[in-house]
Amino acid sequence: MKKQGFSTYTTVVVGMMAAMVFVTSGMRIVIPIDMDNAAVHFGNIFCLLSGILLGGVRGGLAAGIGSAIFDLSNPLYVRSAPFTFLFKFLMAYTCGKIAHSAGKNGEDKKRNLIAGVLGQTVYLVLYLGKGFISKMLEGAVWQAAAIVQLAKLPASGFNAVVAVAVSVLLAPIFFTAMKKSGIYQKLYCA
Repeated sequence: MKKQGFSTYTTVVVGMMAAMVFVTSGMRIVIPIDMDNAAVHFGNIFCLLSGILLGGVRGGLAAGIGSAIFDLSNPLYVRSAPFTFLFKFLMAYTCGKIAHSAGKNGEDKKRNLIAGVLGQTVYLVLYLGKGFISKMLEGAVWQAAAIVQLAKLPASGFNAVVAVAVSVLLAPIFFTAMKKSGIYQKLYCA
């Protein structure tokens, strides 16, 4: 199947997925660590799902925009919005490119699982790397900066596992709904 360009319809679908990412990003359990916060939240599920359903660029935009708008709506996260946009975009982009490779259009469960794992890995490396560099720029010695990031790893790892598992399980349900409603046919012309 050949993919369409960015039509008004495609823009609306990306916006709808961005809205889902925004709403689910607010569903979180905050875990206070040091002077920082780690969160187990459901936004990553919909970031990965955006990549699986919409492909690389469109899924990346939905994930990045929805996540960045969430950050901009909360004074605690406003400064992180540009990084969040980039990191979530790259997570969903990676997932979407892999899920849509070889003409699969996100409908191969095994490929989606690999895509989700790699997308989450990209995000974890960027997220923890940014935290490490931020602590170093604040004057922490590298050992202390590393310990803070290692303390975030259990919550971030759990969040990643849940996001991958749930997004892969939800994808067929969403694809069925997209096909019944005609959205799939409009996004992926024959």
